[in-house]
Amino acid sequence: MNLQPTLIGKLLTLHPLKQEDFEDLYQAASDPQIWTQHPKSNRHERAAFNVFFDEAMKTMGALVVIENSSKKIIGSSRYYNYDPKASEITIGATFLERKYWGGVFNKEMKKLMISHALEFVDTIEFHLGSENQRSQKALAKIGIKDFYIVNIKNENGSQKIHVYQVHKEP
Repeated sequence: MNLQPTLIGKLLTLHPLKQEDFEDLYQAASDPQIWTQHPKSNRHERAAFNVFFDEAMKTMGALVVIENSSKKIIGSSRYYNYDPKASEITIGATFLERKYWGGVFNKEMKKLMISHALEFVDTIEFHLGSENQRSQKALAKIGIKDFYIVNIKNENGSQKIHVYQVHKEP
């Protein structure tokens, strides 16, 4: 499976994250309100964003989101936890500039990524913090509503994660 495809829709193009995307992606991420429901709510600060960006580069599955009419980078997402034997992958670490929230842009981005992944795997997971109601609602808008809860340990102790799944239709 190609974890960094170029995916083209009517509104958006997703392409592999490159080092030279840093400044434009940081501009898209610099609004503190984007990160209020995330476990790492300081990603609008350059130092925290540097860590986020470096982690994204290391995954080899990160994509930048470009709005087609302006050619502007408006966010990012990534594929990770690819397990060919289990036929599973996770989509996450997604953000968009606020002016693109709540509508057709997130829907198209998710559909492009899901369609690509389902060519290669049977199950896609989305991991959302239990407090991230905005992302939970965004998944519900595209028909992804059922989840189970897991507790994960991290540098802050533990966190409840909602795990949503999409399965390939037989």
